[in-house]
Amino acid sequence: MKKKITQKLVNQIKPQTHRFEVWDTELPGFLLRVSPNGKIAYYVMYRTPSGRRARHKIGASPALTAAIARDAAQEFLANLTLGEDPGEVRRKGKANNLEEFLENLYGPWVAAERKSGSATLARLRASFKPLLKKKLDELVPHELELWRTTRRDERGVSAATINRDLAALKAALSWAVKRKLLEKNPLNGLEPLQERDSEQKVRYLSPEELKRLYNVLDARDERKRRERDSHNKWLRERGQPELLDLRTVRYVDHLRPMIELSLHTGLRRGELFNLKWSEIDFRHRILTVKASTAKSGKLRHIPLNETAYSCLKDWHKQTGGKGLVFPGPRGKVFDNCNKSWRRVLQGAGLRYKKDDKWVNEFRWHDMRHHFASKLVMSGVDLNTVRELLGHADIKMTLRYAHLAPEVKARAVAKLDADNIVPFPQEKSSAQASG
Repeated sequence: MKKKITQKLVNQIKPQTHRFEVWDTELPGFLLRVSPNGKIAYYVMYRTPSGRRARHKIGASPALTAAIARDAAQEFLANLTLGEDPGEVRRKGKANNLEEFLENLYGPWVAAERKSGSATLARLRASFKPLLKKKLDELVPHELELWRTTRRDERGVSAATINRDLAALKAALSWAVKRKLLEKNPLNGLEPLQERDSEQKVRYLSPEELKRLYNVLDARDERKRRERDSHNKWLRERGQPELLDLRTVRYVDHLRPMIELSLHTGLRRGELFNLKWSEIDFRHRILTVKASTAKSGKLRHIPLNETAYSCLKDWHKQTGGKGLVFPGPRGKVFDNCNKSWRRVLQGAGLRYKKDDKWVNEFRWHDMRHHFASKLVMSGVDLNTVRELLGHADIKMTLRYAHLAPEVKARAVAKLDADNIVPFPQEKSSAQASG
């Protein structure tokens, strides 16, 4: 798309399902990039003195206006006439060590281009704190082996967590290699740690635990209804307008429908928080997870069973059904609902104290495991479970395979049909003597 990049254009432009760019019609090389999540950034496309095509990020909106970004682009392009590559100078000047690399180069890029970029950046800073002052070319396998040993043996961090940390760092260093900041990725030859079965444990609720969870939710709902009754009585006595009578609706707030939908669709928390009413097809009973909110970056459709359908139908009627299905404070996307969730867990006996620290025996993400586990135990094949969960690789789904041992039993039982030749019968003692 080609248009003159103005502030009016920036204010009016709408994100699409895929990232797209708007090229300025007046300043060659100046462009606007719009991500599916609505983030807008200004760039300059240029050729280095050596003839290589390169791209330089000026900044993002609304921090920069279109006019300021245009001036910066003109200044950047003007510097090219001096025979220098400003982008290369910037990279060499700022990527002195891992900390500066994350702060000035990789950080802004991953936050703008990846849905979970901010969380990834926070993970890298926290996990690799001892290595932040190391220059990128000093991150040799020996240093990373030492970091890994210390983290596991001295701090007791699981192999699964360490592998995830290293995967995040490997992606960041691969980004650096592509931009000529490193000759090679030092993690390419570092094998992941072997994860023990206990670290891959699938947690789901037993019938008794599920009953306790819903009992706590029932008690919570009744408590909130009593509180609303009391408050409405107080308002009524003073001639003031009353609030919604919570006894006339199915849900007292967002928590219970969130939990019910999670248990019956396997949605990730981020997918749940970003879910919009426009992505619910009540006629065909289909919930759509858009590629822009899915962890895999791929569109998927989840059929709604009766529980999930009635939950959404009643919540839609109760809330008006516009925008986000579960809007957070001031209508924005929820960041978390940890406080209310922890209280429910504690009441259901799924949270306990160990060494003066509270431990959640059942995490929010475990509702996704519960959904998958119940499907497998009901005889649903693993590939269907994979599609419903949105796993990019069947390896992720195989963690649930042990929950359906009867599938393997039926498989080997089919071989019995091939046994058409009976085993030789032992002769009786009378036949032997005859």
